[in-house]
Amino acid sequence: MDTPLRKEINETPLKGVRTNIVQSIRAFRVQDLQETATDLGHHFLYANLATAQSKQDVLDLIAQQFMLPAHFGKNFDALYDCMTDPLHKSGPQPGFIVVLEHIPANGKFDKEAREQLLDIFRDTADYWADRKVPFRCFYSFR
Repeated sequence: MDTPLRKEINETPLKGVRTNIVQSIRAFRVQDLQETATDLGHHFLYANLATAQSKQDVLDLIAQQFMLPAHFGKNFDALYDCMTDPLHKSGPQPGFIVVLEHIPANGKFDKEAREQLLDIFRDTADYWADRKVPFRCFYSFR
């Protein structure tokens, strides 16, 4: 009897979570999400933004921790471009689980900046949904 190499989605902590969504990480542990990504064969992207104070800090940390290309423009449009087009052109994608932990909530990275950042990931989720590729992004504020 053959044993499947990958767990089915209904056997993971993501049971009941839509395939293309941006949501708070409250109900999940980062380690569980990483293990789930591995089990499903999905890309796991993690950024700890605890030391970020400004938009530039946030973009710098995401670029470093997501290992974005050196030509990354370090603005929200460039972030969207890096999360979509080059990956799509590189061939079929299995899916993504993204974690943005400790997004700053201060005067230099205010509510508007936080919403703009999350909108980039919502737009990215929509992009991948159109291509029938799961893209889940979980976030927390500090």
